[in-house]
Amino acid sequence: MPKLKKAPVFSYAPAPHLVFDGDTANTARYDDVYREHQPGAVSGITPLGANTYRIEGSGTLVLHITVWSERLIRFRATLGAPGRDFSYALDPAARPGLVKTTVLENKTAFTLQTAALEVSISKADGTVSITDRATGTVLHEHSSGLYLRTTLLEGIQQVRLQFRTSAEEGFYGMGDKAWDTDLQGTEWSNYNEDAFAFTRDRKTNYRSIPFFYGLREGYGYGIFLDNTYRSHFDFNSHKNQVATVWADGGELNYYFLAGPALDDVAAAYHQLTGLPELPPLWALGFHQCRWSYYPESRVRELADTFRAKRIPCDAIYLDIDYMDGYRCFTWNHDYFPDPKGMIHDLREQGFHTVVMIDPGIRVDENYSVYAAGMAEDAFCKRGSGELMVGPVWPPECVWPDYTKASVRSWWGQLYRELYCEQGVSGFWNDMNEPAMFKVNRLTFPDDVRHDYDGAPTDHRKAHNIYGMQMTRASYEGLKTLQPAKRPFLLGRANFSGGQRHAALWTGDNVASWEHLQIANRQCIRLAISGYSMVGTDIGGFVDDPSPELLTRWLQLAVFHPLMRIHSMGNNADGAAEVEAEEVKKAEATNRQDQEPWVHGKEHTRNNRKAIELRYELLPYLYTSFRQHLVTGKPVLRNLFFHDQRDPLCRTYSDQFLFGEDLLVCPVLKKGVKKMEVYLPRGEWYDFWEGTPHPGQQILKIKVKASRIPIFVRAGASLPTAEVVQSTSELSKATTLHLSVFAATTGSSKFYWDAGEGYGHAAGQYTERTYQLTRLGKKTTLAQSIRGDFNASFQTIQVRFLGLEEIPKKIRVDGHKVSSGVSRSKHELVVQVPFDFEEIVLG
Repeated sequence: MPKLKKAPVFSYAPAPHLVFDGDTANTARYDDVYREHQPGAVSGITPLGANTYRIEGSGTLVLHITVWSERLIRFRATLGAPGRDFSYALDPAARPGLVKTTVLENKTAFTLQTAALEVSISKADGTVSITDRATGTVLHEHSSGLYLRTTLLEGIQQVRLQFRTSAEEGFYGMGDKAWDTDLQGTEWSNYNEDAFAFTRDRKTNYRSIPFFYGLREGYGYGIFLDNTYRSHFDFNSHKNQVATVWADGGELNYYFLAGPALDDVAAAYHQLTGLPELPPLWALGFHQCRWSYYPESRVRELADTFRAKRIPCDAIYLDIDYMDGYRCFTWNHDYFPDPKGMIHDLREQGFHTVVMIDPGIRVDENYSVYAAGMAEDAFCKRGSGELMVGPVWPPECVWPDYTKASVRSWWGQLYRELYCEQGVSGFWNDMNEPAMFKVNRLTFPDDVRHDYDGAPTDHRKAHNIYGMQMTRASYEGLKTLQPAKRPFLLGRANFSGGQRHAALWTGDNVASWEHLQIANRQCIRLAISGYSMVGTDIGGFVDDPSPELLTRWLQLAVFHPLMRIHSMGNNADGAAEVEAEEVKKAEATNRQDQEPWVHGKEHTRNNRKAIELRYELLPYLYTSFRQHLVTGKPVLRNLFFHDQRDPLCRTYSDQFLFGEDLLVCPVLKKGVKKMEVYLPRGEWYDFWEGTPHPGQQILKIKVKASRIPIFVRAGASLPTAEVVQSTSELSKATTLHLSVFAATTGSSKFYWDAGEGYGHAAGQYTERTYQLTRLGKKTTLAQSIRGDFNASFQTIQVRFLGLEEIPKKIRVDGHKVSSGVSRSKHELVVQVPFDFEEIVLG
């Protein structure tokens, strides 16, 4: 990075009608009056315990710095003494550690020094710089003092951080922004909105993840702004070598996470904001959804067709039309006369049922949920005290205040009949921005009140965490109702930390090639922003995909942990008023289906092949998700997480890493016959052909309609399974497949458990580490085993690829093996016991 020149402060000034007037004797009046607050000149540092220091400044903005770890620093700037230290985003278990910190002083600055970092605070104006002690790299440098603005009428109106950057610095993360991978030179906002058919450059989307990575001179770092107000991020869009982060209220409360590895930043972010549970295995299977599958006969037809066509599937979703007049937690018995019986029969066929639950509760005195909510005083109110009433699917709705603990408990129990008595397996919390129809604003007015867990506030502060607290209430309810079952919950609106409660999908996208590209980038971006359990509406929610587009989307989605087709069918945008009869008429002429077989013939074969690949890879995906929970490393990662100093890893930004061992190169444009792929540092094998390729090279390859390019890390031992029609069949599988890709050395893991429940927390799992070594003509694969789970697997079919010479001698646990062996030019396959200790070739 070139030396940064002093840049002008970009003011993000108040509106012209606001003025500052410090003279109270002045009798003039204005529309509003503002004051600006900064730390001012610094005279000292006062330790407060728990590695927290108050910066003694002459200004009215009070800065506290907490050293959370050697590489994690918190900055909290408040107007006067700080108030309640409360966060919905942080994992309840997150705490600062005991870190040896030294306080130093020179003529111009005070310095807090850890083993890894130096945090320097300027005596002149309280600006901060952070330097990596090992390399001397300046990682973070304020271009102006931390800033807070108040007005007489609005109170705190803005909090702001500005730091120096350059055009060469990369910025990544920020959740579901649909833009290109690198955010350098762009500006974005965080405010959860119902973003139907969103565009690539839409500033706000369904969720708010105020966390980003910086990549500076090959050094990775992260900044997390823990502020729930509408927030804004300007990554040098004015070309003034300044990045600006600001919010429309609250505190300036941010965490600086130093790498140097981006993987380390991701792990630190997950330590702060938490990790999800291990999902039930069925949740990683293929899911089919539509607005809407009804009546019951249609759902049964769908299930029967999947099984007849031998296309694997684990879940069928029911959208809003399963309800009685859009009343949540009810059934339309004209469409579904026996929900429990239907759900039972689907389960017998290997299908789990997932149903939608929205936050908008219909105003109807005869509706039990509305009546109970009124008795509980559960619903949000306007600032003037009356209920907040507005339209979503019903013409009049009220909304629970999920920021109140008693309301969350009440809400969680509403799932009892569906979950415990009728057998619904999972739930889908939609429309929880909260969305509201009819008004351009799309959501509540700012004056709606929220409890905020004992610190009442307005909707400006609570808006971005409303959906998160809904999924939290649902998740905690499901955990209470069935403690031995792993919940599956899919949410739309969310905030940092919401990954602890629910999976995400990217929202109402469009059946277009541009949206296929957006889907790829959004899922990677969300994964590195905390949400590894993520997917898209495969094929596009709006409009119909071409056969080629649907196939390419399925081939990409094989590598998204949530793999779900979802489409709009014949319903109109925002169709609360669309008569069911009109939809039925449209369905009679063109059902606008989006199942894998919709285009017929070779397209069905290609779509089946993609879904079958997903099921073959389930042992690897399940293992990768377990590793995510152990290490905090995202399941999906950009190539530059593998090599931060290779500029081509940033250039080939649509390729990504899936777990530790697979490199995926999706086909994202129409009619592609040939494409360039980039293999980063290391050695890689073609997944399909088994041929080796050295890294740090661009390959020009032919592309087939039936598959996309995939590569495997040399030294990997890749666990796979035979194709099944649902994950329920995997519990009976007797043979695991293990493809071992030759290298001098390599290590991989395989993790397996019951796929449901919490036996794994008590050691009921099996985790196998495969250590590959090659010395001369001798190749050894050793297996070490942890855990007590008695898996159904009895044998492993081990496939060695890339061998320079096919050995004639094979020993398994010291015994010569001749039967159950097949050989080809560069490949050897041997059948061994599941609990083998060592295979020696040569």
